[in-house]
Amino acid sequence: MSEPTTTAAAEHHPHHRPTIQPPHFSAAQGGPSTSTATLTPLVRDYKKGNWTIQETMILITAKKLDEERRIKPASTSLDPTTKGELRWKWVENYCWSHWCLRSSNQCNDRWDNLLRDYKKVREYESNAQSRTDLPSYWNLEKHDRKLWNLPSNMALEVFQALNEVLQRKYSTQTTALRVPQTLSVSPSPAPLTAPPLLPAPMGSPPVASERSESAGTERSEKHTESDDTKGKKHEKIGSSMKRSASLLAKTLQNCEEKKEKRHREIMEVQRRRLEIEEAQNEVKQQGMVNLVTAMSNLSSAIQSLISDPPHHDDQQPT
Repeated sequence: MSEPTTTAAAEHHPHHRPTIQPPHFSAAQGGPSTSTATLTPLVRDYKKGNWTIQETMILITAKKLDEERRIKPASTSLDPTTKGELRWKWVENYCWSHWCLRSSNQCNDRWDNLLRDYKKVREYESNAQSRTDLPSYWNLEKHDRKLWNLPSNMALEVFQALNEVLQRKYSTQTTALRVPQTLSVSPSPAPLTAPPLLPAPMGSPPVASERSESAGTERSEKHTESDDTKGKKHEKIGSSMKRSASLLAKTLQNCEEKKEKRHREIMEVQRRRLEIEEAQNEVKQQGMVNLVTAMSNLSSAIQSLISDPPHHDDQQPT
């Protein structure tokens, strides 16, 4: 690592306030140098709240440079402070050198969230390419993304930057892991030429060191996979609940239709009963009218008989 520039040293002068202005580094360094770690302020006023896209891009760049820094072969002896430097502390120092005033814990948490969101979007885009009925993630509205259990605010430039970093990381790890296997299966040379092959095992410690140093990222990826598994379970539960709700709605609809049909049948029976009762009442009324008429005729006949008695011829005796 190169030494910090004169400007960086001037900014860490005791007369300056380190808690307000972060340290600056030369653009040629690509990040904070080894000696800068000793000059960083002990107390920093970290920014809180949501991350901006600019801060997220700075974090992704810091992670990319950190991966390149750790897989780069150590050609020169490193300072003891560099060996003991924490991985996320280096990322924090880089972010502070680019005015991203975040702590190492904030960077770690943000990176885990980015990996989880990236994996969800990548899997959805893979499914969308194989299915014509699925629109692209970038064409979905925010509420539609939430319905698909997707991150609602993933920016395209952030996704592309993450894809570049992760693809480069996995390709580098695959190449590093294949080199020892190739050396192990190669034909053994003559005993006189054996010493040149002794440096080959020296390549293993960087790989082991790299894997041990990237354990945090692997654990976060496993955590992301478990989150994805939980998300799939939630999707299955949600789909089964939708089917149950649809079946329940259909059953309720059929029940309502049967109740309405039964109500119509009952009303029809009531109407017929009323018609029968009306017919019976008419018959009764007509019978009463006929009875009254008959009684009136009978009374008239009796009156006529009383008023006009029959005349009999009186026979006188001889």
